Amino acid sequence: MWTYHNPVRVTAGNGSLNQLPALLAGRSCLLVTFPEADSLGLVQRVRSLIGAQLRGVIDSIQPNPDVHWLAPLYEQVQREHADVPVIVALGGGSAIDSAKALLCATPGGRFAELLAVLEQGGQLPASAAHKALIAIPTTAGTGSEVTPWATIWDQAGSRKHSLHQHCTWPEAALIDAELMASLPAGATLAAGLDALSHALESIWNVHRNPVSMALAVQSARCTLATLPALMQDLGNPQLRADMAQAALLAGLAFSNTKTALAHSLSYDITLQHGVPHGIACSFSLPLVLDMALGADPVADAALLSIFDAMTPALAGERLRAFLHQLGVPTDPAHYGVAPAAWKAMVQKAASGPRGRNFIRPLA
Repeated sequence: MWTYHNPVRVTAGNGSLNQLPALLAGRSCLLVTFPEADSLGLVQRVRSLIGAQLRGVIDSIQPNPDVHWLAPLYEQVQREHADVPVIVALGGGSAIDSAKALLCATPGGRFAELLAVLEQGGQLPASAAHKALIAIPTTAGTGSEVTPWATIWDQAGSRKHSLHQHCTWPEAALIDAELMASLPAGATLAAGLDALSHALESIWNVHRNPVSMALAVQSARCTLATLPALMQDLGNPQLRADMAQAALLAGLAFSNTKTALAHSLSYDITLQHGVPHGIACSFSLPLVLDMALGADPVADAALLSIFDAMTPALAGERLRAFLHQLGVPTDPAHYGVAPAAWKAMVQKAASGPRGRNFIRPLA
């Protein structure tokens, strides 16, 4: 028995941003976005589409949402915009993840209450005060526009929180590759590798199902074919559209499985060594692939097909070559992790919530 569930209404294609007024259906909203959005003309585009329905713009979102700056912003939104029913998140994963935190209504409107839920688990009370979310990604990678999860960091405490509430599922997602045209090379690479990691992680996963598998295989094959070409031709609109679709499919896949060992490993790599998330969760993919192959015949068949490989060794070789071609080293030592420390890190990651989703239990 298996189920696949994703309630997000997806509209994709060039110009799909123009569907925002129809999705709002007369409701007012806040725009949550990144600092450069105004100079790129994106804020004005939204304002021209919805006019007075836009009640405010929050354009201070930084990479890796951190409790230090998210807390006062959360309380400002709860205090000043309690009556606004919708948040429109325009940006990469950090903007969308921040919006997921901001839309949650706690009984007292205090961030400490939300943080307690993050630390203890459980669900906030159902409330009409929770805001709806329309997610508009400007990167092709995180999949946050079609999942309920948000990563909230506590850099000072060297911790990472995962926000997952019933209310944090986006109501709708607009996938418009034209909004990704100005994304620089480094961010394009990190986002694309995050998408590849999402696809592969949803295959070597105890929660996979036939729908998520089909989405993941198509996504991974598309990323392998598209990302190297895109890195050589960042202004190519068709390659941008193909990568946007690959990232969307990966998001739809792992929205039902969650991630697994590579992502579990990545959090300490980011916290302790400052490696961007997309690189941190992808450089270990060949090592995790080596561990995954042989654990499950269905997963084996899917993984070998992605790399057009007859043997596990050839699949690993091709994945390493793909990453090396993109300038991504696959040796943990390159990221400051010695062999003995890496072994301990793998064991720690395998025992974490995401690590336990991996199809091969590690002793």
